[in-house]
Amino acid sequence: MTRLTGTLKDAIETIDGAQMLSHVERWAQINSGTSNHEGLARMAQELSDAFSVLPGEITLEEPAPVTAVDAAGKETAVENGKHFLLRVRPEAERRFILTGHMDTVFPADHPFQQLTWLDEETLNGPGTADMKGGLAIILASLRALEGTEAWQQVGYDVLINADEETGSLSSAPLIERTAQGKYAALTFEPAATSEGRLAHARGGSGNYSLTVTGKSAHAGRNPQDGRNAIVAASTLAVRLKELQRDDISVNPAKIDGGAANNVVPDHAVLRFNIRPKEPAAAERFEAEMNALIAEVKQAQEVDIAVHGGISRPPKPVDRQAQKLFDLVRDCGAELGQEIDWQPTGGVCDGNNIAATGVPVVDTMGVRGGKIHSPDEFMIAPSLKERAALAAMVLHQLATENVL
Repeated sequence: MTRLTGTLKDAIETIDGAQMLSHVERWAQINSGTSNHEGLARMAQELSDAFSVLPGEITLEEPAPVTAVDAAGKETAVENGKHFLLRVRPEAERRFILTGHMDTVFPADHPFQQLTWLDEETLNGPGTADMKGGLAIILASLRALEGTEAWQQVGYDVLINADEETGSLSSAPLIERTAQGKYAALTFEPAATSEGRLAHARGGSGNYSLTVTGKSAHAGRNPQDGRNAIVAASTLAVRLKELQRDDISVNPAKIDGGAANNVVPDHAVLRFNIRPKEPAAAERFEAEMNALIAEVKQAQEVDIAVHGGISRPPKPVDRQAQKLFDLVRDCGAELGQEIDWQPTGGVCDGNNIAATGVPVVDTMGVRGGKIHSPDEFMIAPSLKERAALAAMVLHQLATENVL
């Protein structure tokens, strides 16, 4: 039975691809690197103006406190931009959450700031795919649906955070609160491939900093009195790598610290990332890491402080989430779009949403590629294409018990 009939078909036909492209071109020329707070404030205002065509209340939410360990081992505050939140019909029994991010990986002083048409359909520019194109899709799909009677019976929240590219640490509590109790979620990261494939199951991610404090001494006169923090950090790096298994990768990435060649160094900071495929792998690693730290502390007579942890839980696809993937595939087929999926080691806010128990498909954004590089591109016709897909999926979620 076809789903693309009547009011829904009429609504999808109202989606204006040219207007969507205009939004992307305007937004992509605003530098909104995660650390560019002025640019993020401009983007938040642009989004507030654009999304004001929808009913509901728009607020800019304060970021949660975040800290990081600097090269000296000192824990310092990290400043983040405010997060955009639109709430529509909060009293509705069935509600959805749609998420995206306004930040990019390109700081204010990065040379990649301009848009270039590579051909008639391909636009090269910062954030075009990741994910200002996705933000245009959110707006266009919801605007089309607001013209249908069925959509008036449901509610939704649109959450666009300002720190996704650095792990959503200051928006994670907001994501968790906003996702609670929702029937389903869509996140508008770019498609996993330029052909439009979706990301399916995702691993998790955790970032750690281990601050090692030893004891300085002269490297020639009395080295035996020193406790070498660099040696301890190096030992930790090697031994942590040995904790890697098929279900978890461990990447020691950087050691800060050290001293002059004639000084036993008393300070080092080891930074590393883990990528667990399942929650059990993350739990096992934490236990093994803590045992290793205790062993090195005792053997090398140093102090070790731990900062960080799992920021993105693994996102397996359970039965309910698979039904949502199947719905996206079926809606795509009716629109003439071939939709399939593949697992990925990458992470996004879909990980955080899935951890609340809400089924989510998190690559509903544009087709494009080469994200996080000056070669990033968006395939412009996919704006209208993916907006139609999102509108149809949301309409079916609003009118059918498909999950």
